[in-house]
Amino acid sequence: MALEIIRLSEKAKQQLITLKKRTGIENWNILCRWALCVSLAEKTVPPHEDIITDSNIEMTWKTFTGEYSEAYLAIIKQRIYQDYGSLASDINPDYFVKLHLHRGVSYLLNRVESIDSLCNLI
Repeated sequence: MALEIIRLSEKAKQQLITLKKRTGIENWNILCRWALCVSLAEKTVPPHEDIITDSNIEMTWKTFTGEYSEAYLAIIKQRIYQDYGSLASDINPDYFVKLHLHRGVSYLLNRVESIDSLCNLI
């Protein structure tokens, strides 16, 4: 399972700009990590949709995950197995991460008004 580049839609970029202002967190990758984790914590499978990654925000998997690349990959594999019952090659991990990341950004936008409210999500 190879994940190399994380890309965001223009909508997600605008939502992240708002979250950066609300929280004071300057780095896209930090907010994106939170977004992914918030979505993965939800029991439901994100709806399948065609997300067009048309913004100028992209980052390598290494930048996105930092030193915890293996941990994030294990969590993603576990969730794919939980949702689909296998780690079959027909399940695209890039698409899976994209769905969860974009759902998570929307969740954060609706739930986070400050750094304190972000911390309270934990």
